[in-house]
Amino acid sequence: MNVLAMNGDSAIAYAMKQINPDVVAGYPITPQTIAIEKFSEYVADGKVDTEFVATESEHSAMSACIGASAAGGRVITSTASAGLAFMWELLYVASSLRLPIVMGVMNRALSAPLNIHCDHADSMGARDAGWIQIYGENVQEGYDNIIQAVKIAEISRLPVMPCIDGFIVSHSVERYNALEDNEVKNFIGSYNPVHPLLNFNNPITIGPVALYDYYMEHKKQEHEALQKSLRIVKDVGKEFGDITGRNYNTLTKYKLDDAEVAIVILGSTAGTVKAAIDNIRKKGVKAGLLKLRLFRPFPREDIINSLKNVKVIAIMDRSDSFGGFGGPLFSEVRSSVFKKIDAEIVNFIYGLGGRDTTIKDIEKIFNEINDISKTGKLENYVKYFNVR
Repeated sequence: MNVLAMNGDSAIAYAMKQINPDVVAGYPITPQTIAIEKFSEYVADGKVDTEFVATESEHSAMSACIGASAAGGRVITSTASAGLAFMWELLYVASSLRLPIVMGVMNRALSAPLNIHCDHADSMGARDAGWIQIYGENVQEGYDNIIQAVKIAEISRLPVMPCIDGFIVSHSVERYNALEDNEVKNFIGSYNPVHPLLNFNNPITIGPVALYDYYMEHKKQEHEALQKSLRIVKDVGKEFGDITGRNYNTLTKYKLDDAEVAIVILGSTAGTVKAAIDNIRKKGVKAGLLKLRLFRPFPREDIINSLKNVKVIAIMDRSDSFGGFGGPLFSEVRSSVFKKIDAEIVNFIYGLGGRDTTIKDIEKIFNEINDISKTGKLENYVKYFNVR
Protein backbone atom coordinates (compact mmCIF):
# COMPACT_ATOMS: atom_id res chain seq x y z
CA MET A 1 0.00 0.00 0.00
CA ASN A 2 1.39 3.38 -1.05
CA VAL A 3 0.43 6.70 0.54
CA LEU A 4 0.19 9.30 -2.24
CA ALA A 5 -0.99 12.89 -2.56
CA MET A 6 -2.80 13.79 -5.78
CA ASN A 7 -5.84 15.63 -6.99
CA GLY A 8 -8.86 13.51 -7.90
CA ASP A 9 -8.23 13.51 -11.66
CA SER A 10 -4.61 12.43 -11.22
CA ALA A 11 -5.62 9.69 -8.78
CA ILE A 12 -8.10 8.35 -11.32
CA ALA A 13 -5.43 8.45 -14.04
CA TYR A 14 -3.12 6.57 -11.67
CA ALA A 15 -5.79 3.91 -11.15
CA MET A 16 -6.20 3.68 -14.92
CA LYS A 17 -2.44 3.17 -15.27
CA GLN A 18 -2.59 0.31 -12.77
CA ILE A 19 -5.57 -1.22 -14.59
CA ASN A 20 -3.71 -0.92 -17.93
CA PRO A 21 -6.80 -1.12 -20.17
CA ASP A 22 -6.62 -2.18 -23.80
CA VAL A 23 -8.13 1.06 -25.12
CA VAL A 24 -8.72 4.57 -23.79
CA ALA A 25 -10.54 6.96 -26.13
CA GLY A 26 -11.08 10.44 -24.82
CA TYR A 27 -11.57 14.12 -25.41
CA PRO A 28 -10.62 16.90 -22.98
CA ILE A 29 -13.31 18.85 -21.16
CA THR A 30 -13.00 20.72 -17.88
CA PRO A 31 -12.85 19.50 -15.13
CA GLN A 32 -11.82 16.01 -16.28
CA THR A 33 -9.04 17.11 -18.65
CA ILE A 34 -6.26 16.36 -16.18
CA ALA A 35 -7.25 12.68 -16.04
CA ILE A 36 -6.97 12.18 -19.80
CA GLU A 37 -3.81 14.32 -20.06
CA LYS A 38 -2.09 12.49 -17.22
CA PHE A 39 -3.00 9.10 -18.63
CA SER A 40 -1.69 10.14 -22.06
CA GLU A 41 1.64 10.81 -20.36
CA TYR A 42 1.68 7.25 -19.03
CA VAL A 43 1.07 6.05 -22.58
CA ALA A 44 3.83 8.27 -24.01
CA ASP A 45 6.27 7.11 -21.32
CA GLY A 46 5.58 3.45 -22.10
CA LYS A 47 4.15 2.73 -18.64
CA VAL A 48 1.01 1.09 -20.07
CA ASP A 49 0.23 -1.01 -23.12
CA THR A 50 -2.96 0.92 -23.82
CA GLU A 51 -4.00 2.05 -27.28
CA PHE A 52 -4.80 5.72 -26.66
CA VAL A 53 -7.21 7.36 -29.11
CA ALA A 54 -7.46 11.17 -29.02
CA THR A 55 -10.79 11.77 -30.71
CA GLU A 56 -12.31 14.94 -32.17
CA SER A 57 -15.29 14.99 -29.79
CA GLU A 58 -16.92 13.22 -26.87
CA HIS A 59 -19.46 11.66 -29.24
CA SER A 60 -16.55 10.14 -31.14
CA ALA A 61 -14.84 9.10 -27.91
CA MET A 62 -17.82 7.01 -26.81
CA SER A 63 -18.22 5.64 -30.34
CA ALA A 64 -14.61 4.45 -30.27
CA CYS A 65 -15.12 2.97 -26.80
CA ILE A 66 -18.18 1.06 -28.00
CA GLY A 67 -16.31 -0.33 -30.99
CA ALA A 68 -13.29 -1.34 -28.91
CA SER A 69 -15.42 -2.93 -26.21
CA ALA A 70 -17.56 -4.81 -28.73
CA ALA A 71 -14.37 -6.11 -30.33
CA GLY A 72 -13.35 -7.60 -26.97
CA GLY A 73 -11.17 -4.96 -25.33
CA ARG A 74 -11.08 -3.65 -21.77
CA VAL A 75 -12.05 0.01 -22.23
CA ILE A 76 -12.01 3.12 -20.01
CA THR A 77 -12.74 6.80 -20.65
CA SER A 78 -13.84 9.91 -18.75
CA THR A 79 -15.87 13.04 -19.38
CA ALA A 80 -17.99 15.78 -17.80
CA SER A 81 -20.92 18.12 -18.36
CA ALA A 82 -21.50 18.97 -22.03
CA GLY A 83 -19.19 16.11 -22.99
CA LEU A 84 -21.51 13.63 -21.32
CA ALA A 85 -24.49 15.35 -22.93
CA PHE A 86 -22.81 15.09 -26.35
CA MET A 87 -22.52 11.31 -25.84
CA TRP A 88 -26.23 11.03 -25.08
CA GLU A 89 -27.34 8.61 -27.81
CA LEU A 90 -24.19 6.51 -27.39
CA LEU A 91 -24.79 5.99 -23.67
CA TYR A 92 -27.90 4.02 -24.54
CA VAL A 93 -26.06 2.04 -27.20
CA ALA A 94 -23.31 1.03 -24.75
CA SER A 95 -25.71 -0.20 -22.09
CA SER A 96 -28.13 -1.86 -24.49
CA LEU A 97 -25.27 -3.81 -26.09
CA ARG A 98 -24.15 -4.86 -22.57
CA LEU A 99 -20.64 -3.47 -23.00
CA PRO A 100 -18.56 -3.23 -19.79
CA ILE A 101 -17.14 0.25 -20.42
CA VAL A 102 -15.95 2.28 -17.43
CA MET A 103 -16.33 6.06 -17.69
CA GLY A 104 -15.32 8.43 -14.92
CA VAL A 105 -17.50 11.53 -14.72
CA MET A 106 -16.22 14.66 -12.99
CA ASN A 107 -19.57 16.29 -12.30
CA ARG A 108 -20.06 19.77 -13.73
CA ALA A 109 -23.00 22.07 -14.42
CA LEU A 110 -24.56 22.34 -17.87
CA SER A 111 -25.01 25.59 -19.81
CA ALA A 112 -26.62 28.06 -20.06
CA PRO A 113 -25.34 30.26 -18.54
CA LEU A 114 -21.86 28.86 -19.02
CA ASN A 115 -20.50 27.37 -15.81
CA ILE A 116 -17.54 25.04 -15.29
CA HIS A 117 -18.14 24.21 -11.62
CA CYS A 118 -19.87 21.36 -9.86
CA ASP A 119 -23.39 20.19 -9.80
CA HIS A 120 -24.95 16.85 -10.70
CA ALA A 121 -27.05 17.88 -13.70
CA ASP A 122 -24.83 15.96 -16.12
CA SER A 123 -24.91 12.50 -14.56
CA MET A 124 -28.50 12.91 -13.37
CA GLY A 125 -29.48 13.66 -16.95
CA ALA A 126 -28.06 10.24 -17.83
CA ARG A 127 -29.61 8.38 -14.91
CA ASP A 128 -32.02 6.41 -17.10
CA ALA A 129 -29.46 5.45 -19.76
CA GLY A 130 -28.86 2.00 -18.29
CA TRP A 131 -25.44 2.65 -16.70
CA ILE A 132 -24.49 1.70 -13.18
CA GLN A 133 -23.85 5.00 -11.33
CA ILE A 134 -21.48 5.26 -8.35
CA TYR A 135 -20.72 8.51 -6.49
CA GLY A 136 -17.52 9.18 -4.54
CA GLU A 137 -17.04 11.63 -1.68
CA ASN A 138 -13.31 12.29 -1.95
CA VAL A 139 -10.08 11.40 -3.77
CA GLN A 140 -9.78 8.06 -1.98
CA GLU A 141 -13.23 6.98 -3.07
CA GLY A 142 -12.65 8.30 -6.58
CA TYR A 143 -9.55 6.10 -6.89
CA ASP A 144 -11.17 3.06 -5.27
CA ASN A 145 -14.37 3.30 -7.31
CA ILE A 146 -12.57 3.24 -10.67
CA ILE A 147 -10.83 -0.02 -9.78
CA GLN A 148 -14.01 -1.61 -8.48
CA ALA A 149 -15.94 -0.36 -11.51
CA VAL A 150 -13.84 -2.49 -13.86
CA LYS A 151 -14.76 -5.66 -12.01
CA ILE A 152 -18.40 -4.65 -11.55
CA ALA A 153 -18.73 -3.87 -15.26
CA GLU A 154 -17.16 -7.12 -16.44
CA ILE A 155 -19.18 -9.34 -14.10
CA SER A 156 -22.50 -7.59 -14.78
CA ARG A 157 -21.74 -6.91 -18.47
CA LEU A 158 -22.96 -3.36 -18.01
CA PRO A 159 -21.19 0.00 -18.33
CA VAL A 160 -20.29 1.81 -15.10
CA MET A 161 -20.12 5.55 -14.42
CA PRO A 162 -18.09 6.37 -11.27
CA CYS A 163 -18.62 10.08 -10.45
CA ILE A 164 -16.69 12.64 -8.42
CA ASP A 165 -17.54 16.29 -7.88
CA GLY A 166 -15.81 18.56 -10.38
CA PHE A 167 -13.11 20.86 -8.98
CA ILE A 168 -14.13 20.06 -5.38
CA VAL A 169 -12.59 16.59 -5.73
CA SER A 170 -11.15 16.53 -9.26
CA HIS A 171 -8.76 19.43 -8.57
CA SER A 172 -8.24 19.13 -4.80
CA VAL A 173 -5.03 17.46 -3.66
CA GLU A 174 -5.66 14.88 -0.95
CA ARG A 175 -3.70 12.13 0.70
CA TYR A 176 -4.91 8.67 -0.28
CA ASN A 177 -3.86 5.03 -0.07
CA ALA A 178 -3.07 3.40 -3.40
CA LEU A 179 -2.78 -0.32 -3.99
CA GLU A 180 0.36 -1.89 -5.40
CA ASP A 181 0.21 -2.53 -9.15
CA ASN A 182 0.10 -6.29 -8.67
CA GLU A 183 -2.76 -5.96 -6.17
CA VAL A 184 -4.85 -4.10 -8.73
CA LYS A 185 -3.96 -6.64 -11.41
CA ASN A 186 -4.92 -9.55 -9.16
CA PHE A 187 -8.14 -7.87 -8.04
CA ILE A 188 -9.52 -7.11 -11.48
CA GLY A 189 -8.11 -10.27 -13.09
CA SER A 190 -7.74 -10.86 -16.80
CA TYR A 191 -10.57 -9.83 -19.08
CA ASN A 192 -12.44 -12.59 -20.88
CA PRO A 193 -15.05 -10.92 -23.10
CA VAL A 194 -18.39 -12.60 -23.76
CA HIS A 195 -19.25 -12.85 -27.48
CA PRO A 196 -16.55 -10.50 -28.82
CA LEU A 197 -17.20 -9.21 -32.31
CA LEU A 198 -13.76 -10.31 -33.54
CA ASN A 199 -14.22 -13.96 -32.64
CA PHE A 200 -14.16 -15.32 -36.20
CA ASN A 201 -15.12 -18.80 -35.02
CA ASN A 202 -18.41 -17.47 -33.68
CA PRO A 203 -19.61 -14.64 -35.93
CA ILE A 204 -22.35 -12.48 -34.43
CA THR A 205 -24.37 -9.39 -35.26
CA ILE A 206 -24.30 -6.41 -32.89
CA GLY A 207 -27.00 -3.77 -32.79
CA PRO A 208 -29.51 -5.16 -35.32
CA VAL A 209 -32.96 -3.69 -35.85
CA ALA A 210 -35.52 -4.81 -33.26
CA LEU A 211 -38.95 -3.31 -33.78
CA TYR A 212 -42.10 -3.76 -31.70
CA ASP A 213 -41.96 -7.55 -31.93
CA TYR A 214 -38.69 -7.82 -29.89
CA TYR A 215 -37.72 -4.38 -28.55
CA MET A 216 -39.62 -4.68 -25.25
CA GLU A 217 -38.03 -8.02 -24.47
CA HIS A 218 -34.58 -6.48 -24.95
CA LYS A 219 -35.45 -3.63 -22.58
CA LYS A 220 -36.84 -6.03 -19.95
CA GLN A 221 -33.61 -8.02 -20.05
CA GLU A 222 -31.59 -4.84 -19.67
CA HIS A 223 -33.69 -3.80 -16.68
CA GLU A 224 -33.24 -7.18 -15.03
CA ALA A 225 -29.48 -7.07 -15.58
CA LEU A 226 -29.25 -3.68 -13.90
CA GLN A 227 -31.32 -4.90 -10.96
CA LYS A 228 -29.09 -7.96 -10.54
CA SER A 229 -25.98 -5.77 -10.58
CA LEU A 230 -26.93 -4.50 -7.11
CA ARG A 231 -25.64 -7.74 -5.63
CA ILE A 232 -22.51 -7.56 -7.75
CA VAL A 233 -21.71 -4.04 -6.48
CA LYS A 234 -22.00 -5.29 -2.90
CA ASP A 235 -19.89 -8.39 -3.50
CA VAL A 236 -17.13 -6.47 -5.27
CA GLY A 237 -17.17 -3.82 -2.53
CA LYS A 238 -16.74 -6.49 0.14
CA GLU A 239 -13.93 -8.17 -1.78
CA PHE A 240 -12.20 -4.81 -2.16
CA GLY A 241 -12.60 -4.22 1.56
CA ASP A 242 -11.02 -7.57 2.35
CA ILE A 243 -7.75 -6.52 0.68
CA THR A 244 -7.74 -2.81 1.62
CA GLY A 245 -9.71 -2.48 4.85
CA ARG A 246 -11.94 0.04 3.05
CA ASN A 247 -15.33 -1.63 2.80
CA TYR A 248 -17.85 -0.43 0.23
CA ASN A 249 -21.58 -1.01 0.03
CA THR A 250 -24.48 0.80 -1.63
CA LEU A 251 -24.51 3.50 1.06
CA THR A 252 -22.77 4.75 4.19
CA LYS A 253 -24.40 5.76 7.48
CA TYR A 254 -22.99 8.33 9.91
CA LYS A 255 -24.51 8.56 13.40
CA LEU A 256 -27.80 7.41 11.94
CA ASP A 257 -28.73 4.62 14.35
CA ASP A 258 -30.32 6.91 16.95
CA ALA A 259 -31.00 9.87 14.65
CA GLU A 260 -34.36 11.64 14.70
CA VAL A 261 -33.49 13.89 11.77
CA ALA A 262 -31.26 12.98 8.83
CA ILE A 263 -29.81 14.23 5.58
CA VAL A 264 -29.56 12.07 2.46
CA ILE A 265 -26.93 13.18 -0.03
CA LEU A 266 -24.54 12.22 -2.83
CA GLY A 267 -20.92 13.23 -3.33
CA SER A 268 -18.42 15.49 -1.61
CA THR A 269 -20.87 17.50 0.54
CA ALA A 270 -21.27 14.39 2.69
CA GLY A 271 -18.01 15.36 4.39
CA THR A 272 -19.43 18.77 5.26
CA VAL A 273 -22.56 17.11 6.63
CA LYS A 274 -20.48 14.90 8.94
CA ALA A 275 -18.75 17.93 10.42
CA ALA A 276 -22.10 19.67 10.91
CA ILE A 277 -23.50 16.59 12.66
CA ASP A 278 -20.60 16.56 15.10
CA ASN A 279 -21.30 20.20 15.94
CA ILE A 280 -25.06 20.07 16.20
CA ARG A 281 -25.19 16.90 18.28
CA LYS A 282 -23.37 18.83 21.00
CA LYS A 283 -26.46 21.07 21.06
CA GLY A 284 -28.82 18.13 21.58
CA VAL A 285 -30.00 17.57 18.02
CA LYS A 286 -30.01 13.87 17.15
CA ALA A 287 -28.79 14.26 13.56
CA GLY A 288 -27.52 11.66 11.14
CA LEU A 289 -26.36 11.16 7.56
CA LEU A 290 -27.19 8.68 4.84
CA LYS A 291 -24.63 9.01 2.04
CA LEU A 292 -25.70 7.18 -1.09
CA ARG A 293 -22.82 5.65 -3.03
CA LEU A 294 -24.96 3.80 -5.55
CA PHE A 295 -27.67 5.64 -7.47
CA ARG A 296 -28.21 3.11 -10.26
CA PRO A 297 -29.38 0.51 -9.61
CA PHE A 298 -31.31 2.28 -6.87
CA PRO A 299 -30.76 0.50 -3.50
CA ARG A 300 -34.36 0.81 -2.31
CA GLU A 301 -34.36 -1.80 0.46
CA ASP A 302 -31.09 -0.54 1.93
CA ILE A 303 -32.51 2.99 2.07
CA ILE A 304 -35.74 1.87 3.74
CA ASN A 305 -33.83 -0.10 6.39
CA SER A 306 -31.50 2.83 7.05
CA LEU A 307 -34.20 5.50 7.46
CA LYS A 308 -36.99 3.54 9.15
CA ASN A 309 -36.59 5.23 12.55
CA VAL A 310 -36.02 8.82 11.37
CA LYS A 311 -38.77 11.41 11.89
CA VAL A 312 -37.77 14.07 9.34
CA ILE A 313 -35.52 13.54 6.31
CA ALA A 314 -33.85 16.25 4.25
CA ILE A 315 -32.94 15.12 0.74
CA MET A 316 -30.20 17.35 -0.68
CA ASP A 317 -30.11 17.52 -4.49
CA ARG A 318 -27.24 19.14 -6.37
CA SER A 319 -29.47 19.29 -9.45
CA ASP A 320 -33.09 20.05 -10.21
CA SER A 321 -35.71 18.27 -12.27
CA PHE A 322 -37.18 21.36 -13.90
CA GLY A 323 -40.95 21.36 -13.90
CA GLY A 324 -41.10 18.31 -11.66
CA PHE A 325 -41.75 17.96 -7.94
CA GLY A 326 -38.27 18.27 -6.47
CA GLY A 327 -34.85 17.08 -7.57
CA PRO A 328 -34.09 13.58 -8.83
CA LEU A 329 -32.69 12.21 -5.56
CA PHE A 330 -35.72 13.51 -3.66
CA SER A 331 -38.13 11.94 -6.12
CA GLU A 332 -36.38 8.58 -6.00
CA VAL A 333 -36.00 8.38 -2.23
CA ARG A 334 -39.51 9.67 -1.51
CA SER A 335 -41.00 7.19 -3.94
CA SER A 336 -38.95 4.27 -2.61
CA VAL A 337 -39.98 4.77 1.03
CA PHE A 338 -43.65 5.49 0.28
CA LYS A 339 -45.83 3.63 2.83
CA LYS A 340 -42.68 1.96 4.18
CA ILE A 341 -41.54 4.57 6.70
CA ASP A 342 -43.43 7.23 8.64
CA ALA A 343 -41.38 10.39 8.14
CA GLU A 344 -41.70 13.86 6.67
CA ILE A 345 -39.39 14.27 3.67
CA VAL A 346 -38.17 17.68 2.55
CA ASN A 347 -36.10 18.59 -0.51
CA PHE A 348 -33.26 21.11 -0.46
CA ILE A 349 -31.82 21.96 -3.89
CA TYR A 350 -28.35 23.32 -3.24
CA GLY A 351 -24.91 24.05 -4.64
CA LEU A 352 -25.86 24.51 -8.28
CA GLY A 353 -23.01 25.72 -10.46
CA GLY A 354 -20.55 25.18 -7.62
CA ARG A 355 -22.15 27.46 -5.03
CA ASP A 356 -20.41 26.76 -1.74
CA THR A 357 -22.23 24.94 1.05
CA THR A 358 -20.63 25.38 4.46
CA ILE A 359 -20.86 23.58 7.78
CA LYS A 360 -23.02 26.46 9.07
CA ASP A 361 -25.34 26.03 6.08
CA ILE A 362 -25.84 22.36 6.90
CA GLU A 363 -26.46 23.22 10.55
CA LYS A 364 -29.26 25.56 9.39
CA ILE A 365 -30.87 22.69 7.51
CA PHE A 366 -30.64 20.41 10.53
CA ASN A 367 -32.17 23.10 12.74
CA GLU A 368 -34.99 23.56 10.25
CA ILE A 369 -35.88 19.89 10.02
CA ASN A 370 -35.47 19.51 13.79
CA ASP A 371 -38.10 22.26 14.21
CA ILE A 372 -40.36 20.34 11.83
CA SER A 373 -39.83 17.24 13.96
CA LYS A 374 -40.80 19.09 17.14
CA THR A 375 -43.72 21.18 15.82
CA GLY A 376 -45.08 19.11 12.96
CA LYS A 377 -45.30 22.27 10.85
CA LEU A 378 -44.08 22.06 7.27
CA GLU A 379 -44.84 24.74 4.69
CA ASN A 380 -42.79 23.81 1.63
CA TYR A 381 -41.65 20.34 0.63
CA VAL A 382 -39.25 21.61 -2.04
CA LYS A 383 -37.02 24.64 -1.65
CA TYR A 384 -33.94 26.18 -3.21
CA PHE A 385 -31.41 26.54 -0.42
CA ASN A 386 -29.07 29.50 0.03
CA VAL A 387 -30.37 31.34 -3.04
CA ARG A 388 -30.79 35.11 -3.30
